[in-house]
Amino acid sequence: MDISLFDYKLPEELIAQSPTIPRDHSRLLIIDRKDGSFSHKHFYDIIDYLTPNDVVVLNKTKVFPARFFGKKKTGGKIEVLLIEEVKTGIWKALTKPGFKVGQIVIFEKVVFDTAGHEEQIVLLKTKIDKIKLLNLLEKFGHIPLPPYIHSKKSEKKLREEYQTVYAKITGSVAAPTAGFHFTEELLDKIKAKGVQIEYVTLHVGLGTFAPVKTKKIEDHPMHFEYFEVEPEVADRLNKAKKSGKRTVLVGTTTTRVLETLVTDKEEPCQLDTKELRGSTNLFIFPPYKYKFIDALITNFHLPKSTLLCLVSAFVSSPNTDKEFGSFEKSLMGRAYKEAVKEKYRFYSFGDACFIV
Repeated sequence: MDISLFDYKLPEELIAQSPTIPRDHSRLLIIDRKDGSFSHKHFYDIIDYLTPNDVVVLNKTKVFPARFFGKKKTGGKIEVLLIEEVKTGIWKALTKPGFKVGQIVIFEKVVFDTAGHEEQIVLLKTKIDKIKLLNLLEKFGHIPLPPYIHSKKSEKKLREEYQTVYAKITGSVAAPTAGFHFTEELLDKIKAKGVQIEYVTLHVGLGTFAPVKTKKIEDHPMHFEYFEVEPEVADRLNKAKKSGKRTVLVGTTTTRVLETLVTDKEEPCQLDTKELRGSTNLFIFPPYKYKFIDALITNFHLPKSTLLCLVSAFVSSPNTDKEFGSFEKSLMGRAYKEAVKEKYRFYSFGDACFIV
């Protein structure tokens, strides 16, 4: 399938540069997969669409200040984005400019040298342990904002904005942005209504935000990302599914976790509780059949991205009676046109969709 099928045009002024304050006052486009209708709401209205028969699943990963500016041995500056530690002292990273084997970079007296390359990824080696490095990044690192966000706010403010209110487990280099719209007060109201809330973890990395550079999406090398689900959470989710509850997933990362774990050996489908931690490179695109998800809360995504492919699959056959031809002609394509017309805000700090 050609990646050009997942393209659309977006006026640059609709790319959100900062979050809505309060967070739950962002706009919300309700997209009904059954009748193809749209409703314009605010995110705090989500509570009117949730019932005690729902289970809402969120990603509790926490973004760390993974971006730093170091110096080469020659004195030249270099920008580094640490992605994940793959072995003790070995980190996957992206650098600007590129980094050759044999070169070193110095950051606050810590030395990194190159251990190899994996396509555009550099493997950096250092003697400092992970905890000490993370502490150093907390002091001197920068939050890794997407390149389309240009902010002059303080580092402290950006770290607060580019994080969900329920972030807990450190490990992401990009935020699970669908969760930005929740406030602690809104979560309390949802709980008080009797809605079940569960948390899983997926550390967002290249698998989520790397652009598709291949002509055919099937040729795109999806990078692995670490996930973890606590056994008691998996058990509760399986019980909820068996009892007929609607599974409402918040974000594409949460979706990929549960769709990775699900098995269709029984009906309704259940999560495999034997392998609740590991790495996933699941790439969802039409005509993928969803097994565990019933409704999805998500932001508006970039053209030709893996995330746009994922939401396109959710509104297309075999999940609905509409065959996928192109994003533009699909229900999501029509929804995005509606959002552009109504001047919704797009991407990480933008508004949200609730696909039911």
